[in-house]
Amino acid sequence: MKVEQIYTGCIAHAAYYIESNGEAAIFDPLREVQPYIDKATEDDAKIKYVFETHFHADFVSGHLDLAKKTGAQIVYGPTAKPSFEAVIAKDNQEFEVGEYTIIAIHTPGHTMESTTYLLVDEKGKHHGIITGDTLFIGDVGRPDLAQHVIADLTEEKLAAHLYDSLRNKIMPLADDLIVYPNHGAGSACGKMMSKETTDTLGNQKQTNYALRPDMTKEEFIKELLDGLAPPPGYFPKNVLMNIQGYESIDDIIERGEQPLNPDAFEAAANETMALVLDTREAKDFHKAFIPNSINIGLDNNFAQWVGELIPDIKQQILLVTDPGKEEESIIRLARVGYDHAIGYLNGGMKAWIEEGKEIDSINRMTVNELEKELKTNSVKVFDVRKKSEYQSQHLKGAENTPLNEINKHLAEFPKEKFVIHCQGGYRSMIAASILKQRGIDNVVDVIGGFDGILENEAILKTDYVCPSTLL
Repeated sequence: MKVEQIYTGCIAHAAYYIESNGEAAIFDPLREVQPYIDKATEDDAKIKYVFETHFHADFVSGHLDLAKKTGAQIVYGPTAKPSFEAVIAKDNQEFEVGEYTIIAIHTPGHTMESTTYLLVDEKGKHHGIITGDTLFIGDVGRPDLAQHVIADLTEEKLAAHLYDSLRNKIMPLADDLIVYPNHGAGSACGKMMSKETTDTLGNQKQTNYALRPDMTKEEFIKELLDGLAPPPGYFPKNVLMNIQGYESIDDIIERGEQPLNPDAFEAAANETMALVLDTREAKDFHKAFIPNSINIGLDNNFAQWVGELIPDIKQQILLVTDPGKEEESIIRLARVGYDHAIGYLNGGMKAWIEEGKEIDSINRMTVNELEKELKTNSVKVFDVRKKSEYQSQHLKGAENTPLNEINKHLAEFPKEKFVIHCQGGYRSMIAASILKQRGIDNVVDVIGGFDGILENEAILKTDYVCPSTLL
């Protein structure tokens, strides 16, 4: 059976492509659909179905564009009520793709329409299950997202549904089935997902905490909800876009790919309420950037941090990118519903500087310089990592202000010079750029972050890192 996982690391997302005898199906596609069309063309296959496991919260799916461009039918599970034409499958309904059979198994819990698709090969053998957010490797889907769209769907109610779905629909299936989840480690749709992106169901029954056979429903609900961090603010907005529909990705790219010379870019920034978003790496951004711009580097968890830190999904955005990265930036914004890029700086920062336009910068220090500061000064240190990272190990005296909460704590940053760091330097530069935008100029970023701190013997020997038992 031909099943291909198409994994996108920046949002920890897995789409699936299956093909048999000239027919193909796509499961949970991303917004940019041309790669799926190209794949089917290479196989001389027609895309017959676009299967959705549920209404996604962490990304905008490509179902509408894919159906429009290929004539494929969109399929959702029972209880789904999209605002567009789709097949609403019944529990255990079968779909034929070439010589393969896909069976829709209704598995409510993550959301009420959540559906797992059982893959059956041409010989009638059960091959695997595409589980969406019902079952991950090492975890299960969080049950608190639907409540942000439908208030009556409490997390306790959905967790109870998920317990029943796992016990009655998933766990009775054969141990040799391959589990194909929608997400891996790094996704905010679960709390302890494995870095592995597939496994056998049998191994998951042995290792996944949520599949313990002796677990009561009450124990399941308690363990599932314990330690569940609040979902990113953009999640409910993505759900509504997936239910109600959205603008074509082609139109979004066309609007965003408007090259603006420095004068036109400056005029657009002054005349609109657009946010200037700089997607370059931290090492380039800190040297010279347009005043009041913020930095979210493209070469990391870009979409996640855009969603966390830009509250208005309809915010107009002007882009500063490395040359050639304009379209990628627009697409990755659109993956999480930020569809309103209105242009980019043609020629990048080089063109801006050559025109003599105003620039700003952010000071940085090496870990060795930090070590000297810790010895001679009482410099204040802010750690912008997650609370769990900070609790595991941190610099003594450092204050934990997680990046996704930084806007709530602006008044707590001192007027004198202070230092900021994360794990490796990506998040701290985002934080520093936000502080700069808010008029807090006395911030210094630590190059290499906490990873660099742990490599500095002088800091470790002077017992600045705690808890030291972890060293």
